[in-house]
Amino acid sequence: MSNIAIFASGSGTNAENIIKYFSNKKTANVVLVLSNRREAPVLKRAEQNNVDSFFFDRNDFYISNRVLDKLVQYRIDFIVLAGFLWLVPENILERYRGRMINIHPALLPKYGGKGMYGSRVHKAVIDNREMLSGITIHFVNSGYDEGDIIFQKTCKIDPSDTPETLAVKVHELEYRHYPEIIEALIVSRQKEFNKSQED
Repeated sequence: MSNIAIFASGSGTNAENIIKYFSNKKTANVVLVLSNRREAPVLKRAEQNNVDSFFFDRNDFYISNRVLDKLVQYRIDFIVLAGFLWLVPENILERYRGRMINIHPALLPKYGGKGMYGSRVHKAVIDNREMLSGITIHFVNSGYDEGDIIFQKTCKIDPSDTPETLAVKVHELEYRHYPEIIEALIVSRQKEFNKSQED
């Protein structure tokens, strides 16, 4: 059983969806939710789902090892970013390289980068008259939305779509596919580990 930590900055609907998905699984379990916003609704969602939560500030994240120490304390095997808006520091990147993923509400490499999140992304996609949008799940590295792409899924943009209606379509893709991809990656890593133990 792998231990998952979720980093989130906002409402936490994706985080809650992931928590519920793994609540009856034998592959992994969400044991910790971390947020850089003390009033973020995601912390309340964690509490309601009996998952421990942890608030941290910039000093905890970028100067001290407080966040990394918390991950070690909870024996975290895999990190999921779900609406988390800060770049991850090197000490955490190094320890969890290949075991930390993010989801972006557009088809990268388009519409990524600093400041491109939520409704800003959907507005830019519509303003540029794109025919398709969707989700991109990717590994996390030291740049915004620059890690290797793992999975993409598209949705059609109708002429009548607004940033709000497009957001609904994208959220549906996120809720359906993000937990499945997380699980597939964890299972794959477990198989690789088991094979290495046999060799």
